[in-house]
Amino acid sequence: MGREAQSARLSQVLDGLERGRGAVVEMAGEPGAGKTQLACWLAEQAGRRGLPVIWARAPRSGEGPFLVFRDAAGRTGAAEASDPADPAAWYELIRRRAAGGVLLVDELHRADPSSLELALRLVRSLSSSAPSSPSPFVLVLAHRPRQSPPALLEALDLGVRTAGIVRVEAGPLDVAAVAALLDRWRRPGAVGAYGAGAPDAAMAPAYALPGGTGASAAVLHAASKGLPGYLRLLVAAGFDAGLWPDRAGGDEDCLLREAAPLLAELGALSGPARAAARAAAVLGGTFRPADAARIAGLGARVGLAACAELVRADLVRPAGHGQRLAFRHPVVGQVAHADCELPFLLDAHRRALRMAAERGAPAVERARHAEHLVHTDGAAAARVLAEGAAETVTRAPAIAARWLRLALDALPARGREVEERAAWELARCRALIASGHIREARALAHDLLAEDGPRPADPGPAGRPGDGGARLPPRLLLRAYAVCADAERLLCRYEEAEAIARTGMALLPRPLPAVLSPEATELIYEYGLVHVLRGTHDRIRPLLREAARARTEAGPSASAALGVLIAFCDVFCGDIARGAPEVTRCAALVDALPDGVAGHTPDVLALIGCAELYLERFPDARRHLQRGLDAATGGAQKPIRAHQLLGLTMIDQWAGRLDGAERRAAEAEELARAVGAPDVVTLATAMRAMTLVWARGRRYAGEAVALAARAVDVAALGRGWWATSAISLLAHAQLLGGDATGCLRTLRDGGGGDGLPQVQPAFRPSLLALMATAALAGGDAVGAERLLADAEADAGRLGLPLQWACVHRVGAQLRSARGEHAGALELFERAAEAFRGGGLPVQHAWTLIAAAPATAVVRGPGAALDFLARAESMARSCGAALAVEEAERVRGRLSADTRPALGAHPSASPRVADLWSALSEREREVADLAAAGLRSRQIAARLFLRHRTVDSHLGSAYRKLGVTSRTALARALGPAVPG
Repeated sequence: MGREAQSARLSQVLDGLERGRGAVVEMAGEPGAGKTQLACWLAEQAGRRGLPVIWARAPRSGEGPFLVFRDAAGRTGAAEASDPADPAAWYELIRRRAAGGVLLVDELHRADPSSLELALRLVRSLSSSAPSSPSPFVLVLAHRPRQSPPALLEALDLGVRTAGIVRVEAGPLDVAAVAALLDRWRRPGAVGAYGAGAPDAAMAPAYALPGGTGASAAVLHAASKGLPGYLRLLVAAGFDAGLWPDRAGGDEDCLLREAAPLLAELGALSGPARAAARAAAVLGGTFRPADAARIAGLGARVGLAACAELVRADLVRPAGHGQRLAFRHPVVGQVAHADCELPFLLDAHRRALRMAAERGAPAVERARHAEHLVHTDGAAAARVLAEGAAETVTRAPAIAARWLRLALDALPARGREVEERAAWELARCRALIASGHIREARALAHDLLAEDGPRPADPGPAGRPGDGGARLPPRLLLRAYAVCADAERLLCRYEEAEAIARTGMALLPRPLPAVLSPEATELIYEYGLVHVLRGTHDRIRPLLREAARARTEAGPSASAALGVLIAFCDVFCGDIARGAPEVTRCAALVDALPDGVAGHTPDVLALIGCAELYLERFPDARRHLQRGLDAATGGAQKPIRAHQLLGLTMIDQWAGRLDGAERRAAEAEELARAVGAPDVVTLATAMRAMTLVWARGRRYAGEAVALAARAVDVAALGRGWWATSAISLLAHAQLLGGDATGCLRTLRDGGGGDGLPQVQPAFRPSLLALMATAALAGGDAVGAERLLADAEADAGRLGLPLQWACVHRVGAQLRSARGEHAGALELFERAAEAFRGGGLPVQHAWTLIAAAPATAVVRGPGAALDFLARAESMARSCGAALAVEEAERVRGRLSADTRPALGAHPSASPRVADLWSALSEREREVADLAAAGLRSRQIAARLFLRHRTVDSHLGSAYRKLGVTSRTALARALGPAVPG
């Protein structure tokens, strides 16, 4: 997998051997790069050609000369040599045995001196021999350059420079090759990575990795650095991106089974070096040699010598400044750690924790040791874990959740620790939510509220709801309601989320106090988010403004979060005059927050980015959404990451980056499925379908529309923001695919009727314009005029240039249908310029294409063809196949041998000629083809329309022209001109 170039080069070497030419092949690469895999492949290919193959391998231990070649010499090899210690005798022996075949020497970097000298003599002989040798063979030397002696490196480099040696490097695999390997390993009974003939039974079972192949491949490629040996170890451990690089996964037994070669490397070390390696594994990350010596119980001099041995063995390497070291790959350290005996581990981690505390190390560093001591050192280790979880939750929430679970296991469930325990349980819920384990967090939050007892929404007789018998203090109770509502919201259970948050809100005094606690601020913010996702922004805005007037003890990030939420609601509701300056102000506040602080309210960057997207501030929106995406690494904030990906998908689609849009939409869809957010899946699928329509053209439109329709069918109509957004995208895809009737029906059903009261006000003008376009395409000019008037009124209230551009474009289409071509062209050009200035090249191209017929009438065919050429050039650069197809179709209509699409029909009678101009452009096309004798299905295929749509246009043309059949139509229009 992924070694096509290397395989081709090795095949050429075998071809040369069959023609009588020997060769030396250097096979170099990092540990785990797959050198043995390539050597096995070469051996297999040689065997298929009938060429003998001899293996030689440097042993890790042993005495005597020529250890590498003893197996290659055969059982009687040493006896055959005239002098078993004579290099010349061994040289002749190996040449005789390898003649006409392939000699594979593996792990040459650890060869004994006599074996190395023999290998160098063979290299010099083969690389300098004549093209035709009486006993040619191929010598393959596999080694690790970092560990190879200088004499070997010098000889090989010289041979490569003089073209006497073929160098085949086993570098990192690319993501596609990693994905292919993962797919192979998932198949039951699959042969592992090293291919047939090599021991690989451990990789035979299929591995179930989190998420789909694409996302897992990308993450595993980064974690393994593209090296297949490390990839195998990560997969065997049950790789969890949320725990990496602290640990590969939870299956240490399988990791150790797969790590046999690596354990052999560790086993070949001296006693002090093995102890130092285990101590380094306990320290983790980068470490100082003196610290490793102290943890291992070695003296300073012995410890430094042991670390030097680890460097020579290439198990550890220099890392950064200050003479620090690190394992050559994190999984090497994890294998060394898993191989430690329990007594050593406990003692070593206790020493490391004491050392970290003496130095005032961060809680995260101390927690890495405390987690191994939690069952022996009890509450003290638990509190260290809780501190570490608080520090790492925004970066690595899965690790924080694990530490808090361990801490809770060690903390008593009664006495003074009850309140502390409740706080840790809520913190664990937050960590689980951030790492994508939302259902587990929801269950824990519900358990907390259930244990605390029912909390009525209305005050009881004492005037204070929920008094008596409460396990949670008031502040933690508010947080519990906020956390529970958050989990329900992220699972798209909006009714439950709103009810839970409302019950918690009943615990707050009204009006709100002048100073809000952090817990009250968190609950109010969560209550607002629930309404945002439900699409009931207007109901929450008064409460949010009241909260914003109060002072919060939660700090600047919470104040900024409330401000962003209010600004988002204003913009979403179409209150641009109030919302636009607030978005500008809040963006400055958010920009001033460090990533670590902004990470405590992960929705903020997504909200401010979406608000800027609605305001058509695309560069700012991209900046904030990308910042949020960059911060959500290592498995952090999976639900919000999906939201940010969707915002970036929309921006990429509008900006003509269709490949990026499709990729982001697919990633968001996969992520939403993994965390269990069905409405997010719906929108992501609809976005992907819309991108596919633009990118693949009308031939794929039906397939893409069906994809979006299946997704939307899952969502309840009018369910909230996600559903209405997905429905809008489905309608747009339907219209582009030629189904105007379906577009109208989808928007009316999903948007609440002709006025679209249930869609986002900030996008309502463009969606009303879309409906008007569909009505016009269906022959309903009166309905289109009515929808256009509504769209113009809404666009006037918003004042957003791109919303106006959509309205101007359909207005131009209506004028063109009435024969007002000069006015139509003016509106087309105004819309095109707005799309160009807004950075929407696909919409710019689409508008120029739509304007071409009017341009032909007003300015002549040359100007129209220029419009089409510009549009097609833009569309091709974006990969918008649909726009390219449309440009070609319109160009065909405007060509010299095609009947003009505008004005009177040239062959019609005077009476019919007067009526011809009353037909819409689409009606004229359909009537032309029907008069030429084409049936409805043939017309539908040529114009990329549905059969029923053709019949609808044809019926409208009949009525306007006063005819009742195709025969009468052909008679009225006269002989048709081929087109």
